[in-house]
Amino acid sequence: MNEERKAILAQARPATQAIRGGQTRSHEQEHAEALYMTSSYVFDSAEQASDTFAGDCEGNVYSRYTNPTVRTFEERLALLEGGEACVATSSGMAAILSICMAFLKSGDHLVSSRSIFGATTVVFDKYLMRFGVQISYVDPKDLSAWEAAIKPETRLLFLETPSNPLSEVTDLRALSAIAQQQQALLVVDNCFCSPALQQPLALGADLVMHSATKFIDGQGRALGGAVIGRRELTDEVLGFLRSTGPTMSPFNAWIFLKGLETLSIRMKAHCENAQALAEWLEQQPLVERVHYLGLPSHPQHELAKQQQSGFGGVLSFVVKGGQKAAWSVIDATRIVSITANLGDTKTTITHPFTTTHGRVAEATKLAAGIVPGLIRVSVGLEDVRDLQDDLARGLAKLPAD
Repeated sequence: MNEERKAILAQARPATQAIRGGQTRSHEQEHAEALYMTSSYVFDSAEQASDTFAGDCEGNVYSRYTNPTVRTFEERLALLEGGEACVATSSGMAAILSICMAFLKSGDHLVSSRSIFGATTVVFDKYLMRFGVQISYVDPKDLSAWEAAIKPETRLLFLETPSNPLSEVTDLRALSAIAQQQQALLVVDNCFCSPALQQPLALGADLVMHSATKFIDGQGRALGGAVIGRRELTDEVLGFLRSTGPTMSPFNAWIFLKGLETLSIRMKAHCENAQALAEWLEQQPLVERVHYLGLPSHPQHELAKQQQSGFGGVLSFVVKGGQKAAWSVIDATRIVSITANLGDTKTTITHPFTTTHGRVAEATKLAAGIVPGLIRVSVGLEDVRDLQDDLARGLAKLPAD
């Protein structure tokens, strides 16, 4: 891609960047992005190999950390998030681990939202603490709690906004100011919104991470992750990946490129379906509460409107009767897929208390609002009336008050 085309795409609108960004054609002049399935690269001379390995000249070294297909994905996602650079990883969890390994050492302190994916909590509590990193958890909505938790040795602030599975939102501009006072890095998991609905870097975040497995792919086909931000920061993450290897495969990057091409239009449809389903659920007598940012009843509805261009495709709701009732509703579905993945064109349903957060201590789950009667739905692109009918099958089996 020549410099003029790069400059034009940098100013293009997101839907165009998602289709055209980062592509470099080979001498074959292919129209679709090429898939480079190679582990290594050939040099013209020993001197060229030496210079490339040393970083003194441009070129591919080894597909563990330099691959043309992966690079195209990285450049395209960086454009969409408004970041200088992106580093692709083998999964979303690999992205989180890579950030922690790049910026934390023994004696450092991490402040995290308590409303995060269960596996993230396990990484923090079981592995980071083993190596002397201190962890504090706070209510993501309470800015005073974030400020009070910060110590002189705090290096990272980590959160999901919206959160999994309750769709809690944090004021990113305000939290960024708090992080800057401490000279700590603000890291945002933007998985629920994707760059189609929210750009945390523009709101003050230092790094954005993704599980590309979710909405970026959009069809549940491949695992992947990404870290986006200023190049000086992403270079630190890349240094960890270069040596340890939790990198994205070229084939997966090629799949994600195809996913990005439809991201904008898919997210609009996800939002429309989720809004309709949430409004319907709110009218069901055996549903105690619906967690969806598009509902005026959500306490952070207005903040979400300020930070996001849409409310996303994930909702959760609490049924009367606890875990037994929740399982009954889930088991009665015949269209919706019972699986813990999200961000798929196919609607998925799961019981967070025993699946995504099953390894988290019960007291911690309850403190975060993850109760036994909670059900999470990642709303897909089917006809929403069929989704309503599917959930109605289960709700009809519950005993009336």
